[in-house]
Amino acid sequence: MGLIGFLIIGLIAGWLAGKITKGSGFGVLGDLVVGVVGAFIGGFLFRLLGLFPGGGMLPSLIVATIGAIVLLWLIRLVK
Repeated sequence: MGLIGFLIIGLIAGWLAGKITKGSGFGVLGDLVVGVVGAFIGGFLFRLLGLFPGGGMLPSLIVATIGAIVLLWLIRLVK
Protein backbone atom coordinates (compact mmCIF):
# COMPACT_ATOMS: atom_id res chain seq x y z
CA MET A 1 0.00 0.00 0.00
CA GLY A 2 1.38 3.38 -0.92
CA LEU A 3 1.70 6.42 1.29
CA ILE A 4 -1.58 7.91 0.07
CA GLY A 5 -3.45 4.68 0.82
CA PHE A 6 -1.86 4.48 4.26
CA LEU A 7 -2.91 8.05 5.03
CA ILE A 8 -6.47 7.46 3.79
CA ILE A 9 -6.76 4.32 5.94
CA GLY A 10 -5.39 6.28 8.91
CA LEU A 11 -7.86 9.12 8.40
CA ILE A 12 -10.84 6.78 8.14
CA ALA A 13 -9.68 4.67 11.10
CA GLY A 14 -9.21 7.75 13.29
CA TRP A 15 -12.64 9.06 12.36
CA LEU A 16 -14.27 5.67 12.99
CA ALA A 17 -12.53 5.29 16.34
CA GLY A 18 -13.75 8.73 17.38
CA LYS A 19 -17.32 7.80 16.45
CA ILE A 20 -17.16 4.40 18.16
CA THR A 21 -15.76 5.81 21.41
CA LYS A 22 -18.23 8.72 21.33
CA GLY A 23 -15.43 11.27 21.34
CA SER A 24 -15.70 14.88 20.35
CA GLY A 25 -13.29 14.36 17.47
CA PHE A 26 -9.89 15.86 16.82
CA GLY A 27 -10.46 17.37 13.39
CA VAL A 28 -9.03 16.06 10.15
CA LEU A 29 -5.36 16.28 11.17
CA GLY A 30 -6.01 14.85 14.63
CA ASP A 31 -8.05 11.96 13.23
CA LEU A 32 -5.24 11.27 10.76
CA VAL A 33 -2.63 11.16 13.52
CA VAL A 34 -4.84 8.97 15.75
CA GLY A 35 -5.52 6.61 12.84
CA VAL A 36 -1.88 6.31 11.72
CA VAL A 37 -0.59 5.77 15.27
CA GLY A 38 -3.51 3.40 15.82
CA ALA A 39 -2.47 1.43 12.75
CA PHE A 40 0.95 0.85 14.28
CA ILE A 41 -0.56 -0.09 17.64
CA GLY A 42 -3.12 -2.39 16.03
CA GLY A 43 -0.46 -4.07 13.89
CA PHE A 44 1.72 -4.61 16.94
CA LEU A 45 -1.14 -6.03 19.01
CA PHE A 46 -2.33 -8.35 16.25
CA ARG A 47 1.21 -9.69 15.71
CA LEU A 48 1.65 -10.08 19.47
CA LEU A 49 -1.51 -12.21 19.59
CA GLY A 50 -0.44 -14.21 16.55
CA LEU A 51 -3.28 -12.91 14.39
CA PHE A 52 -2.49 -12.08 10.77
CA PRO A 53 -5.49 -10.68 8.91
CA GLY A 54 -5.31 -10.89 5.14
CA GLY A 55 -3.99 -8.05 3.04
CA GLY A 56 -6.10 -5.37 1.50
CA MET A 57 -7.88 -2.24 2.55
CA LEU A 58 -10.66 -3.71 4.70
CA PRO A 59 -8.43 -5.81 7.00
CA SER A 60 -6.01 -2.88 7.26
CA LEU A 61 -8.88 -0.57 8.17
CA ILE A 62 -10.13 -2.98 10.84
CA VAL A 63 -6.68 -3.35 12.42
CA ALA A 64 -6.06 0.41 12.31
CA THR A 65 -9.46 1.18 13.83
CA ILE A 66 -8.93 -1.28 16.68
CA GLY A 67 -5.50 0.24 17.31
CA ALA A 68 -6.96 3.77 17.24
CA ILE A 69 -9.65 2.75 19.75
CA VAL A 70 -6.93 1.40 22.06
CA LEU A 71 -4.98 4.66 21.62
CA LEU A 72 -8.03 6.79 22.46
CA TRP A 73 -8.72 4.61 25.48
CA LEU A 74 -5.12 5.11 26.68
CA ILE A 75 -5.33 8.88 26.11
CA ARG A 76 -8.54 9.10 28.13
CA LEU A 77 -7.03 6.90 30.84
CA VAL A 78 -4.11 9.31 31.22
CA LYS A 79 -6.39 12.37 31.24
